[in-house]
Amino acid sequence: MRHHDPHRPRNLPRMHLSAGGHHLHAWVARSAEEHALGLMHRQQLGDGEGMLFVWDVPERKSFWMKDTPLPLSVAFLEEDGTIVRLADMEPHSLEGHASGRPVRFVLEVNQGWFEDKGIAPGMRLDGPCFATTTGS
Repeated sequence: MRHHDPHRPRNLPRMHLSAGGHHLHAWVARSAEEHALGLMHRQQLGDGEGMLFVWDVPERKSFWMKDTPLPLSVAFLEEDGTIVRLADMEPHSLEGHASGRPVRFVLEVNQGWFEDKGIAPGMRLDGPCFATTTGS
């Protein structure tokens, strides 16, 4: 008999990301159900862990913290991994944090992770999911 621990993401793939020489292991949420669940009910998140939300096409996104007991920071990312906007989100808050423009990726990490690592908007995250452009 399988028992699902509601405090751990369900069988989601993990992806290695890096920014400014700092490494992060992120669970990848692709489906509508995975997006809706996100990090809800999660009691802790290890240092260097996060969740990457992925959409097939860029859309304007807004995130809030209903049923999420952890303070998180969120990064809205362009297709190539460039940070469009960062925001800190408080536990259980219904305040929305919007991307401002269409994005394909949103990354949630422990609150303060980006600031502690000196990562700011305009910087780029590296990872296998981000589009790379090459000069012709």
